[in-house]
Amino acid sequence: MPVSPPPGAPAPTGATPPAAREATLKVPAFVYRVARFVVHAVCRLYWRVTVRGPGTVPDSGPVILAPVHRNFMDFFVVSEVTRRKIFYMAKDDLWGNRFLGALLDALGAFPVNREGTDRLAFDRAQAVLERGDVLILFPEGTRRSGPVVEDLHEGAAFLSTRTGAPIVPIGIGGSSRIMPKGGHVPRPTKVCLVVGPPLEPPARSERGRVPRHQVHALTERLAGEVQRLYDEAQAAAGIPNQP
Repeated sequence: MPVSPPPGAPAPTGATPPAAREATLKVPAFVYRVARFVVHAVCRLYWRVTVRGPGTVPDSGPVILAPVHRNFMDFFVVSEVTRRKIFYMAKDDLWGNRFLGALLDALGAFPVNREGTDRLAFDRAQAVLERGDVLILFPEGTRRSGPVVEDLHEGAAFLSTRTGAPIVPIGIGGSSRIMPKGGHVPRPTKVCLVVGPPLEPPARSERGRVPRHQVHALTERLAGEVQRLYDEAQAAAGIPNQP
């Protein structure tokens, strides 16, 4: 789900109009608290989620969480690394149902058009960080399989340089066993999260810009850290991460 247009790129065409992507209902705030409690209970009791290095997620200020992505349930287990509310993207056609759209809004989701680079979703992601919140952005763009982390999108690095938000790389071990391909019911299993130290964005120039090569370099650093943490998390979950 790429969201990082290159600097100076024109806004893409064909995206869903903003008016069609806004929930028309409001959900009470307590719904989020209830959902968070349920997710926490499932993570700790059913998937036996453990977290290493949770103190590396800042308690305040903008943060980009950048986990490896091997299972749809990664959205839920990543919430265990912080008590802060996490904001994330979901495919925009879910907002076609006004009730589901309202619920997703309450849970911190915002829509993205996955057919191509979505400038509106990028602007919303940037707004989350500019107001000092936590954004989860899977740098691989979509769910992948296998032990190797590769072909990262530059969205996380680009947003980091635009907003000054640090990127926190996260390895998730064992989540691929929750619901293997073809499965329909999540399985009880052991999942381990390993949280790495935040990666700070490069300083901007006097003109307020960051050269493209520095965005690429930050993405390369992120790739190395996510791979290292993924290997460690897999080992902690009892899965050899051999290519």
